[in-house]
Amino acid sequence: MASTEGCSLALSFIEDAPSVVDLPALVDTYSTLLFRIANSVLRSRTDAEDVVQDVFIRVLEHRLSLSMVRDMRVWLIRIAWNLALDRKRRKRPAQLDETFAESLASATMPADTAMEEAQRFSSVLREIERLPKAERHVLLLSAIDELGTTEIAAVLRRSESAVRALLSRARARLRERLEDRPQP
Repeated sequence: MASTEGCSLALSFIEDAPSVVDLPALVDTYSTLLFRIANSVLRSRTDAEDVVQDVFIRVLEHRLSLSMVRDMRVWLIRIAWNLALDRKRRKRPAQLDETFAESLASATMPADTAMEEAQRFSSVLREIERLPKAERHVLLLSAIDELGTTEIAAVLRRSESAVRALLSRARARLRERLEDRPQP
């Protein structure tokens, strides 16, 4: 993955710097998850890779105080999530990136089936974008990034019951909107 290569470049600059954490291990352990999170928000492989690099730059900047971080996974996810949202706000894409939907369709499917699947994903993603922000955020973290309620609550700084309620509303609203849409 290109994001790992970029992180390796950043690692070369701090080999002699004092550190409390094993940064190469963090990169190996979390870069794929952080990429998925950033990509689910940005829908751009290149931008998501940049966010992953930025996350590990933040780790380097805070390397001396990392012992105070209670849950490294949640801390890294929160950074990736916030950086991706910031980048998305700056870009304000007018329309969904179709390549993101295509990337979700399986490469092992026949081309016609994969195209239909990509169109279906594209339709679902457009409806997700129409959800209220809080519902959209919990749904993305839950469905695309496969985080549990506790982790989502920590990332979004909400209670677990609030996350469960938002997730329930988001799923119900999305289901209703998708059922109301004409099928191709």
